[in-house]
Amino acid sequence: MKIALLTNEYPPNIYGGAGVHMEYLSRELARLDRRKHRLEIFCFGDQDEASDNLVVKGVHPAFEHTARDARHLKLFDALTRNTIMAGSVKEADLVHCHTWYTHFAGCLIKQLLGVPLVLTTHSLEPHRPWKAEQLGTAYNASSWLEKTAYQNADGVIAVSRSMKSDVHELYKVPSEKIRVIRNGIDLDEYRPRPNPAILEYYGIEPDKPFVLFVGRITRQKGIIHLVDAIKYLRSGIQVVLCAGAPDTADIGREMEERVERARSETDNEILWISEIVPKDRVVSLYTHASLFVCPSVYEPFGIINLEAMACKTPVVASAVGGIIEVVVQDETGLLVPFEPVSADDFAPREPERFSRDLAHAINSLILSPERLARMGAKSRQRVEEHFSWAAIARQTLEFYQSVIDS
Repeated sequence: MKIALLTNEYPPNIYGGAGVHMEYLSRELARLDRRKHRLEIFCFGDQDEASDNLVVKGVHPAFEHTARDARHLKLFDALTRNTIMAGSVKEADLVHCHTWYTHFAGCLIKQLLGVPLVLTTHSLEPHRPWKAEQLGTAYNASSWLEKTAYQNADGVIAVSRSMKSDVHELYKVPSEKIRVIRNGIDLDEYRPRPNPAILEYYGIEPDKPFVLFVGRITRQKGIIHLVDAIKYLRSGIQVVLCAGAPDTADIGREMEERVERARSETDNEILWISEIVPKDRVVSLYTHASLFVCPSVYEPFGIINLEAMACKTPVVASAVGGIIEVVVQDETGLLVPFEPVSADDFAPREPERFSRDLAHAINSLILSPERLARMGAKSRQRVEEHFSWAAIARQTLEFYQSVIDS
């Protein structure tokens, strides 16, 4: 089987869950039946790699677009790269695309080569209205590209049952075309790795409990609501925010203002790490954290929770999307009730109440070290039993074959 994988993110250019997914899925797919299958990956960047049955080709055109709105440049750049991708795939038995950034290329390749098109649903544009802040009216175009691709896809992989339902309802994709194959975790990379030197490096007091957030500064990840919850935390809790790469200058400024306000309303230490934290250090931070907090307002799956759980760290998270299929209430953490404004607006209906509920869940666990230890052990056990990348790759390959055979 010759498989063409198309993606925006690929190592070393990873900034979200789709990139993490591609890194590990492609690695495990390449390990399966090396003599039978060949993978060709096209991505945004200047990558140029080849080993055994895996080839990686970055697409980085030297072309400057013009636009009446600078926010449209990201769309035009993606379309240019998509055209190059479509012309670069010489042969394939199947093309598999990740996110709207590569959907145009996937649709072209399907027509040009007459091969099946598979999409993985990492998120859906209509459920991310805040993207208009980044793209302007190009958000209408990204939504149109996504809709067109789903309506032309021969098979869809949903990373959670929640996403399967969303794809079916939004784009009328027949349920029989959608297969739920969840994300996974590398259990060797993500495991408890204590390293007190990392705490010292970031100024974290080793004798005080701390809660940890890791993620981008974006509406989706709900970090502003966590910052607003800090004033309700009991005394003696450190808050460590590994948060950088704001989606827009506006939300970056809002984050700065909220953190400054939170510092004036609490005596708890707030440590904001705005630079990118290397993976090995993040693993040690997970390991030492009393618990991990995921306050997302929209989350198709949430690989970040698996990372924490694999390090034996319980999770306090919003009860949204795929999170409820990962975090088990009262076993591996606590799920905080979340009610959005509407089906089209995923902001919390009562932001202050949501922040209070986050703080209440954090406080209740911090007060019980025995409960935290029990949940930590259960967390590691759950990811070992249910979220192996090797198993996910096998399921994906089987789905490819079923799409080709249909």
